Amino acid sequence: MSTFLDRLLGRVKLSGWLALVAPLLAVLFAAVITSVVLLATGKAPLETFNALAQYGSQPRTMAVIVNTGTEYYISALAVAIGFRMNLFNIGVDGQYRLAAVVAAGVGGAALLPGVLNIILIVVVAVVVGALWAAIAGLLRVTRGVSEVISTIMLNSIATGIGSWLVTNHFGVLRGNELATKELPADSRVPGMALIPGTQLQVTGFIVLALVLGIAYYVLLNRTRFGFELRATGQSESAAVASGISVKKMIVVTMVVSGVVAGLIGMPELLGASYKYSTNFPTGLGFTGIAIALLGRNNAVGMAIGALLWSFLDNSSDTLQLLDISKEIVAIMQGVIVLSVIIAYELVHRYRIVAEQRRVSRELATPQQAEGAAA
Repeated sequence: MSTFLDRLLGRVKLSGWLALVAPLLAVLFAAVITSVVLLATGKAPLETFNALAQYGSQPRTMAVIVNTGTEYYISALAVAIGFRMNLFNIGVDGQYRLAAVVAAGVGGAALLPGVLNIILIVVVAVVVGALWAAIAGLLRVTRGVSEVISTIMLNSIATGIGSWLVTNHFGVLRGNELATKELPADSRVPGMALIPGTQLQVTGFIVLALVLGIAYYVLLNRTRFGFELRATGQSESAAVASGISVKKMIVVTMVVSGVVAGLIGMPELLGASYKYSTNFPTGLGFTGIAIALLGRNNAVGMAIGALLWSFLDNSSDTLQLLDISKEIVAIMQGVIVLSVIIAYELVHRYRIVAEQRRVSRELATPQQAEGAAA
């Protein structure tokens, strides 16, 4: 019995180590591929990586990495909620941008004073994001429209609605820039001086990101809703047999994903630009998809992935000083995601094969014992 337990624990430890080592090997493999590309263009890989590391370790750059990583992490959480139920919410990008436009317009009107206005802005963003995401969920359960198709279309519609709102309702022309009214000074979220050596502060929304990460873990792993969400994602037929309403879960999951998506633009709106303009960050929803894949929908894994992605994005600017195209970083990011997906798939297959072998041995042991007795 003890021998069996020892072997079982050994397999569990080996499987866990493989899951831990897989992303590290993927990053290493991406570095090798990037080095090959650099050599093919006549550039020195070590010099390139050293420049990235030196620039990324500067205090100001570190603060920028954390601030950008905060937005990336919230975006990844919004995407991961759908992923855990096998829903591909590509519409996160449109959901956060439309939420930011409406929230900026309402906040700029200063309907409430101080902290109350901040709360109003956040609530408006959450509601808009949830309602926009709910459309895709309702189309899925009532008309069978794939959320992939509907959210792609909704992204385009959200862009058009946002432009119309800024142009005709919320926009104020300042020189050549058309933007919403700036938020009042008492309706801004202050930063925190967490990194010595720079005056640039870390966004106060890093606290919200930590809370969301904890809430994500607890919701999916410690609540009935999380169990039903994961069960529905793994097998809809089994979920139906267990009495779970699949249609309800689809809509609710999309709404929850939209709620988190509505918060993506808040660090920029309430803590940096204080308005929505043509310079407002775009594409954060698609970045969140890559980071969710990189972190395997794990709260801690996505946090590490968000910081890694932010480091590569923000450190890439220094490559131009070496006459190296910053697009080399995009190549590295793409290879990292692809390599991680492949690595985790190999680990998953290893686990399945190991489990099949274990079951086969357990079934074979009683038969051998009966044969010996006969």
